[in-house]
Order: sequence, then structure tokens, then C-alpha cells
Amino acid sequence: MAKKKSALNLFISRLTVATLNKTANWKQSSRTKLANVLGTIAWYVVPKRRRVCLKNLELCFPDWPEEKRVATAKRVFKNLLRALLDHSVLWVGTKEQVEKMVKFEGKEMFLDLISKKPVIIVTPHFVGLDTGGIGINTYYRGFSLYQPQSNPVWDEWAYKGRKRFADPLLIRKGPTAMMQVVRALKQGLAMYYLPDMDHGKRNSIFVPFFGVPAATLPMVSKLAKLTGAATIWGIAEMTPEGYTMHLLGPLENFPTNDVEADTLRITKGIEQFILKYPDQYLWTHRRFKTRPEGEPDIYSWLD
Repeated sequence: MAKKKSALNLFISRLTVATLNKTANWKQSSRTKLANVLGTIAWYVVPKRRRVCLKNLELCFPDWPEEKRVATAKRVFKNLLRALLDHSVLWVGTKEQVEKMVKFEGKEMFLDLISKKPVIIVTPHFVGLDTGGIGINTYYRGFSLYQPQSNPVWDEWAYKGRKRFADPLLIRKGPTAMMQVVRALKQGLAMYYLPDMDHGKRNSIFVPFFGVPAATLPMVSKLAKLTGAATIWGIAEMTPEGYTMHLLGPLENFPTNDVEADTLRITKGIEQFILKYPDQYLWTHRRFKTRPEGEPDIYSWLD
């Protein structure tokens, strides 16, 4: 029975991927319209993610009226589905299609900076994060960390898609990952790094994220200190026409000798960008899963 279920799941995954790929040549407005429908459906049929999203918004924006949090959460679902459909362009579209969909702000600054030293591109978990990364790959070979997915069909789709342009270095997360990261930075490559996920207590410190203690890896500060890399922001903004990747910086007086202060500075920066695009952040992940000693599990009631 388990084998039949697994085979069925793989078949459904392959069918879904094939269907998604068919939208690569659609107009952006058509993918957006479909995403709005699918996002509305997902809001009702994926209750666990809906509750996580609403809980995160409640924790981070307690002063918002409930109606605003619900409206924002619904837009998050629509934006997530649109980003999923837009992956068809990223994974199977032509280079020209990707370049048309992804515009850049700060491209010249980045190219000038990377010609002189390694660069860490700090990219928060906005819905367009893959779009920004693939857009960069169309003109520059960098690297990033890669977490294999449990579903082999989705994993192959994502891995091959991320390798299409410039053959970027994808470092699989694991015991030797940080050693490979340091080596790549010292070779002068730019790192596309997402710092705002909960990876548990090991190697993390707690810094406030919208006032709520959040387990955060202090790797941006440590890597910049160790390798002499410059640190810039990479903010992937979803727009009606496509996406704009904002490359901003470099950060001045960074890093310092205070790792915790540096990590807080990065987190505060992320907060400011979220306030600008609140419905484009990945509120559906459990950002506060790991709690400081003695604090209760925030999401236990969701299971």
C-alpha cells in the first residue's frame, strides 16, 4: 500500500510539474489571474499553512486589526501561487524570457564590487527569491546553499532549474558546507544567502524579529569577517509586470567585532523591507519554531 501511495505521489508530482511548465509562454497577466484563483483555493484547503501565516502576522503585528492581518495573509497565498507559476519561466523559459521578467536595480554597483572582492548577497525569504537568484545567474556565476527536497520530482525540477544559467555552484547543506562556503568566497565568488530561517538552537542566537525572539544563524557577520566579503542586500520585489531585484549597499561598517549586534542589524534591515512588502514575505514558514529556554512552543496547537 505504501509503495502504491508513493508511486501515485510521484505521478501526481510529475503531472503537476509538466502542467506548470506549460505556463512558461503565457502572458504574466494570465499566470497572475490563475494564481489568484489557486491562491484563494489554497487558503481554504491548506489550513495548517493558513494558521501558521496568521499566527506569525499576529505575533509580528499585534497592533494591526485582525481584518488587515487576514487580508495580508490572503494576498500572501496568492503571491506564493503566482511565484510557483512563474517558476515555469525560470526553469524552462529562455534566457530572454527570464531577462524580460526580472529587472535589476543596482546591477552596475554589484558588478563593480564583485570585481574587487567577494560579495555576500543577503536575500530575505520573499516570494521572488528564486527569481532574483536565477536573474543574477543570467549574467554572473555565483553560489548558494542547497537543501535537497524529500520529493525527488520537485527536487530534480528545482535543482536543474537553478543550474541552467552560468552553472552556479550549489553547495548541499551538511557537515562540510561551511568549509565549502568559505573556500568559494575566498575565491572571489558572490554568495546568495538567505539568513532568516529557523535552523534550531545549534549555532543560532536569539535576536528579536518584530519584537519576538527568533533563533537566527549569525553567519553573515562571521563569513564577512572571515573572508573580507562585502555585504549587500538582494531584495526580490514582485511587481505586476514581473520582478525587480534590488541590489543595495554595500553595508557600511560591517562586520564589526560584535556578532550579535551585526545579526540584529541584518534582522532589523529585513524588518524594514518586510514593512515595505508585507504580503510578499514567506509568513507560512515557522519562523519562531525554536524558543528560548523556558518559553512554550508557539505552534504546538497547530499539529
